[in-house]
Amino acid sequence: MSSPAWVVFRKELRDTLRDRRTLVAMVVVPLLLFPLLMVGMAKFSQSRAAEARDKTLAVAVADTEASSGLAEFLRQEPGLEISEVQDVTALPERVRTEELDAAIVIPAGYGALLASYYPAPLQLLHKSSDDFDIPRTRLEQALGRFEQKLLDERLRSFGVEPRVLDPLDIQRTDVVSSRELFGKLLGGLLPYMFIIFCFTGGMYPAIDLAAGEKERGTLETLLSSPASRLQIALGKFAVVTLTGFTSALLATVGMYVSVAQGVEGIPPAVLSAIQSVLAPGTIALVLALLLPLSVFFAAALLMLSLYARSYKEAMSVISPLMIVVVVPAAIALAPGVRLGLVTAVVPVLNVSLATREIIAGTADPLHLALVFASLLLLAAGGMAACARWFSREDIVFRS
Repeated sequence: MSSPAWVVFRKELRDTLRDRRTLVAMVVVPLLLFPLLMVGMAKFSQSRAAEARDKTLAVAVADTEASSGLAEFLRQEPGLEISEVQDVTALPERVRTEELDAAIVIPAGYGALLASYYPAPLQLLHKSSDDFDIPRTRLEQALGRFEQKLLDERLRSFGVEPRVLDPLDIQRTDVVSSRELFGKLLGGLLPYMFIIFCFTGGMYPAIDLAAGEKERGTLETLLSSPASRLQIALGKFAVVTLTGFTSALLATVGMYVSVAQGVEGIPPAVLSAIQSVLAPGTIALVLALLLPLSVFFAAALLMLSLYARSYKEAMSVISPLMIVVVVPAAIALAPGVRLGLVTAVVPVLNVSLATREIIAGTADPLHLALVFASLLLLAAGGMAACARWFSREDIVFRS
């Protein structure tokens, strides 16, 4: 004979899977979102960067002394369209309205300072753009080459070869592993996404299984069955936990499959490093972190839903809770925030930081053990509180 809690679980799971909104939130969105995000962001970033690199920049040069030679030098640079102007006052507005990509103003006294071997002033007018500021970078690189030309000429006039100014040939070697480098980058974003899916995946079933049943009048029917309050609570609780965890799991599967198959638009070297970061063992450890967090979320969601009088009230109460979940996950993105003895016991934040360390391969076993212990205590407390909530008549029959 089946346990009443198991019967309630199967009944509630079957009803939950019939709900289209739950299926979309739990299955479709997490399974497709990561591949679409990765492909879309890679293609968009590459196209914008390529467009900014290939664009011919319209640059105005205002040379009050007409003797700097800068305009002639820049005309030899590829991708620059140089025009010489006299009206300096109109240049800021022309750059602001993007009639010009940039402007260079060479003030009076430039030649005298340069001849006296003093730094000569030169003003670069530009407008910060959303094209990774590539236009400004391109122009600054061209100006750097012009500056190097002037320096070489000055040194040769002294009978000095320019290379004598470089007594050291520094060869840089970055000892950080590709896993640690990309793990720190990915590890900041991935737990943020996983935690959100974990929460939203259980949100709709929790609202429907408590507030929704109150509104439909079916909760009283279930309470009159041979199943005890505790068994009913456990059955519903297990369904909400399963849907939340499944949502995070499917998001992980979608991300892993898209990376394993190779996402078009991501450079092969970067893709290879990402694939090495997202090893099956790493993903399994991350999911192990998300399971007790799903239990805690399920308890909180089910308790709030049971307290609400209707589906609409439950939505209005639970929806703002997303901010409470997102803030600790977002704190983990801040520079300098690390997994330690204190942060390891802060809910949600500890999962974000531990996930980042696991993906980067730099997790401390003691800190991980503390994170797991705190999450398990949190999950157990949530389960106990949820069961106690179901035993209160003033909550269950609140109308």
